[in-house]
Amino acid sequence: MLDALTDPTGPDRPALLTLGDAVLSRDGLLEAAGRLSGGLREAGGPVAVHATASVETVVAVVAGLLSGVPVVPVPPDSGPVEREHVLRDSGAAAWVGPAGLGGGLPGVAARAGDPAAYDPDATALVLYTSGTTGLPKGVPHTGRSLAACLDGLAEAWAWTPDDVLVHGLPLFHLHGLVLGLLGPLRVGSPLVHTVRPSPEAYAGATGSVYFGVPTVWHRLVGSPASAHALRRARLLVSGSAPLPVTTFTALESLTGLAPRERYGMTETGITLSARVDEPPRAGWVGRPVGSTQTRLVAADAEGMGRLEVRGPSVMSGYLGRPTPDLDADGWFATGDLAVVDDDGWHRIVGRESTDLIKTGGYRVGAGEVEAVLLEHPAVDEVAVVGVPDDDLGQRIVAYVVGSGSPGLEDELVALVGSRLSWHKRPRAVVMVDALPRNAMGKVQKKTLAEG
Repeated sequence: MLDALTDPTGPDRPALLTLGDAVLSRDGLLEAAGRLSGGLREAGGPVAVHATASVETVVAVVAGLLSGVPVVPVPPDSGPVEREHVLRDSGAAAWVGPAGLGGGLPGVAARAGDPAAYDPDATALVLYTSGTTGLPKGVPHTGRSLAACLDGLAEAWAWTPDDVLVHGLPLFHLHGLVLGLLGPLRVGSPLVHTVRPSPEAYAGATGSVYFGVPTVWHRLVGSPASAHALRRARLLVSGSAPLPVTTFTALESLTGLAPRERYGMTETGITLSARVDEPPRAGWVGRPVGSTQTRLVAADAEGMGRLEVRGPSVMSGYLGRPTPDLDADGWFATGDLAVVDDDGWHRIVGRESTDLIKTGGYRVGAGEVEAVLLEHPAVDEVAVVGVPDDDLGQRIVAYVVGSGSPGLEDELVALVGSRLSWHKRPRAVVMVDALPRNAMGKVQKKTLAEG
C-alpha cells in the first residue's frame, strides 16, 4: 500500500511531508512509525486515533499500515456521544490521543516492531460515515480497495512523484486522509499540509496539485491575490460536495486553471472524476476511474436516475451490520441521483432523500434549480429543499446567501421559471446569513427542511 514510502529505491526527498512547521523526510517518517508499530501490534485489535491535523496522526496511521493493525480515525471535533459510539462500534482495543478522550481505552506504548507481511485483503482503515442519517457507520477498507482508488486517480490526474500536493483538509475522512495523505505516500510525491485551508496558507505553499472542498475554493476566489498565487500549479481538484458554477468560473478566471471535480463516498472510495487530459465541465464529475462501473436505475424521461456503482474500491459491507444498499453482484446504491450524457460524463443531481423534490406530481432535482439560481450575481450560495405542503405534497423553497435587495426574491423565482420548467420554480426564497454545514463542508439540508 505504501510502496513509495517503504521501497528503499524510492524517492528520498528531504521534505516528504511538511505539516505546519514540522518537516519529515521519508526516513524520518519510517523511523517514527517504526517506534510505534510494535505497541500498536500489542494492542490486539484495531487502534483508534485522535485524528488531528498533526504529525502524530500521520505517524500513527502509517504505523498501523506498516504493522497490519486497522486504524480507526476519530474526528477531533466529535462530541462525546459520537466519539463513544465510534470507539465502541469499531471494537477499538487501544487509543492514540489525549487520555481523557479515549473512553477508558489503554494508550499505545512506543515500542519498535518490524513491518508485518502485507496482506492486501486485510482491513487497513475503518472510516466512519458522517452520520447524516443516524449514528455514523463503520466502513472497513482494505489495502487493495485503497490502492485501487488511489491508482485510478493517479492515472486520471497524471499524478507522479514530480508533483507536490498542497491541502489543509482534515485527516479523518476519505478526502483528506486517503487522497490527501495516503495518495502522496503511495505515488511518492511530497505533501504540504497547511493545517488549515485558508487562502493565505494555500497561496504561501508551493505546489503543483491543490485539493479543496467548495468552501475552500469559494473563500479563495474571495481573495484574488491568494488565487493568483495558484497560477504556478497544474491541477486543482474539488470534491466532497458540488462546486457551484460561479465558483468554478471565478477560479478558472483568477488562476488560469479550470478545476477538476470528482465524486465518491466513504463506502465507495472515489469512483468518478474529470481527467486532466480532457477539458473539465462545470457541474460534471467525469467518468468512472480505473475499473469502476456505474449504472442508473429507474431513470425518468429527463435521464435522472439512481446512481449505483461497483468496483475494487467499493466496500464489502458496513462493519457489524447489514448493508441493504449492496447487492450480491457488488452494486452499491449510493442514494444519489445522477444524469449521464452520451460521452459517459456524470452530473450528480443530489441525494434522493433530500434533493429529489416531489411537487404537484412532478419530480424535481434540487441541484438543477440551484445551478440556475447561482447564475444570478447577487447569489453567493444557495440550498433548495422540499418542504411539506398540503396541496403540492412538497413545495420548493430556496435558501439564499447573498446581497439581498428589494425585489430579489421575485427576480430569482422568475429566473428559474425562464430557464427551467415552470413547475421547478421556488415557491419561496428565504435570505439567510449562512447555510448549515457539517465538518466536511456539506450543506445540511434536512436542517433547513425541518425549519
